[in-house]
Amino acid sequence: MKLNEEMSIVEAVLFASGEPIEISRISSAVGIETELAEKIIRLINDKYEENGSAMQIIRLADSYQLCVREKYIDYVRAAMETKKTAPLSSAAMEVLTIVAYNQPVTKGFVEHIRGTDSSSVVNSLVEKNLLEEAGRLDVPGKPIAYRTTSTFLRCFQLASIDDLPAVPNSDGQVSFDELLVKENEEPPQTASVTTEDV
Repeated sequence: MKLNEEMSIVEAVLFASGEPIEISRISSAVGIETELAEKIIRLINDKYEENGSAMQIIRLADSYQLCVREKYIDYVRAAMETKKTAPLSSAAMEVLTIVAYNQPVTKGFVEHIRGTDSSSVVNSLVEKNLLEEAGRLDVPGKPIAYRTTSTFLRCFQLASIDDLPAVPNSDGQVSFDELLVKENEEPPQTASVTTEDV
């Protein structure tokens, strides 16, 4: 099979899928090695770039997806008459952060970290396909564990969960003890104004 034909097949598989598809499934469909399938995807992306195409292939963990470049998204939305999705609330961002850095985790874990009931937020993120069930933990009650999805990676423009920024360490951060010391310090002396001075 010629390279051009293999490129066409890979492109067709990605287009028809409409969702992220594992590289192993792509290579199996074409009948080639995984390394060659990845090379072909790079060649297709290079072709798109050279031609100024609106399309691109993005990597999401061990999967790939054919999609529209970001600068054309508003035109696609307008043509399909779709409304912009509402931005995520601060509570949703908190939950996503907790899950992303600690996954898989239960609702109970998230609630323990946040100090508040988070069931509705987790359920909302599952509905938005940003979180998904990752099985049940082998502990009493067998609670459901959650993890981030390929949609999460796509929305935050990450190739994999390993691309998340590092969690800051304690260097340069104010500790709880330091805050207590600051609170107990006397406030600086300031000139006071009384009603007699007015």
